[in-house]
Amino acid sequence: MDGARTMVVLGSLVIFALICVGAVILQVFLSKKDSKWPGLILPGVFLLISLAVVLAQLLFMVVPGSGVQTLAVNGEIIYQTVLQPGRADVAAVVLTAVYTFLLMNIPTVILIFIYAGCRGKHKRLRDLEKMSAQDL
Repeated sequence: MDGARTMVVLGSLVIFALICVGAVILQVFLSKKDSKWPGLILPGVFLLISLAVVLAQLLFMVVPGSGVQTLAVNGEIIYQTVLQPGRADVAAVVLTAVYTFLLMNIPTVILIFIYAGCRGKHKRLRDLEKMSAQDL
């Protein structure tokens, strides 16, 4: 059983690594296009995903499922209270949302750096072509 679990974990890591390498290669390819917009597609997608994750996290943390905590014994309700987040809970929710947003945007930042690097090289090559065309 332990060997099978190890193989599943290793397989998942290999698939994850292939997806990451594929995303980087795709980002480099899109960033080298003449138009600047294709290179911004993947960072935009990852930004939207991070916003969706933070929004979902906020909804599940702030809005409790039932809003009521009930203690029952043999079907008879002994204690019931309404759950409401307090001030400390709101601070914890905000800090957690900020932390999650920053953590989820690590791929976005990496893709933006790749985009900036490729666009910088692309711009220099274009400027060199313009200069050589002017020299003729």
